[in-house]
Amino acid sequence: MEPVTLTTPRLLLDTFTPEDVDAVFEACQDAAVQRWTTVPVPYGREHAESFVLRMAPDGWHHETEFTFAVRGPGGGTPMGAASVRHPRPGYWEVGYWMGARHRGAGYTAETVSALARWAFTELGCHRLDWLAEVGNTASLGTARRAGFTLEGVQRAALSNNGTLRDCWRASLLPSDLGLPTPVPYLPAPRVTASPDPAA
Repeated sequence: MEPVTLTTPRLLLDTFTPEDVDAVFEACQDAAVQRWTTVPVPYGREHAESFVLRMAPDGWHHETEFTFAVRGPGGGTPMGAASVRHPRPGYWEVGYWMGARHRGAGYTAETVSALARWAFTELGCHRLDWLAEVGNTASLGTARRAGFTLEGVQRAALSNNGTLRDCWRASLLPSDLGLPTPVPYLPAPRVTASPDPAA
């Protein structure tokens, strides 16, 4: 797929360019980015170069992960990054980080909402997943503001720097945004008792 550009009232989402390496390197020195994402630690300039010059373009080329630089409406230095990746047919996962100076203004939720609408309307996505290590309350708040429903905790489901960690998982469906779904969905009836007959 050729890279696309998305816009929101306050943001421009486009591809990373070689000129963004320094900004990515600087942003990924932040303690929160290193603690809660899977970027290498310590994060060297070579990691920023690999992300900007190889990983992000390769994801578009192979249609496995679509990574966007998050910028102000006029472009300029990236404030953060967000992507949707394609682990299995019909299902996508969203990931993101925002530079420390740009947190708290709602930019990340605005970004995630734009990516979700694009995934549902252009990629044939019928379920968008979000996951983060248990304890990452800032990312959970962003996901909830973007409309995601928290579904629970998965044990040992997230690998971060060689260690398996428990993670929260949440989902967003097209119907949550008032969009049609490409595949019919029959929700399970509400269960008030335990589904385990032995319980």
